[in-house]
Amino acid sequence: MIKFHENFVTDANGKRKAVVIDIEEYQTILEELEELEAIRAYDAAKLSNDEEIPFEDAIAEIKKAH
Repeated sequence: MIKFHENFVTDANGKRKAVVIDIEEYQTILEELEELEAIRAYDAAKLSNDEEIPFEDAIAEIKKAH
């Protein structure tokens, strides 16, 4: 589990409106999300009946999509 130290921006009533985190923690979150996306793509591919392709080709296709 990612541990980070967030700070909240609140309105005049004290209601949380936004979150501020350290840039390094933000980068870590982005990296984790990217890894999760790859895992989900792998899981979807395993469940499909599509033809298998080499790993390098799959990575190239994923990169083209982003």
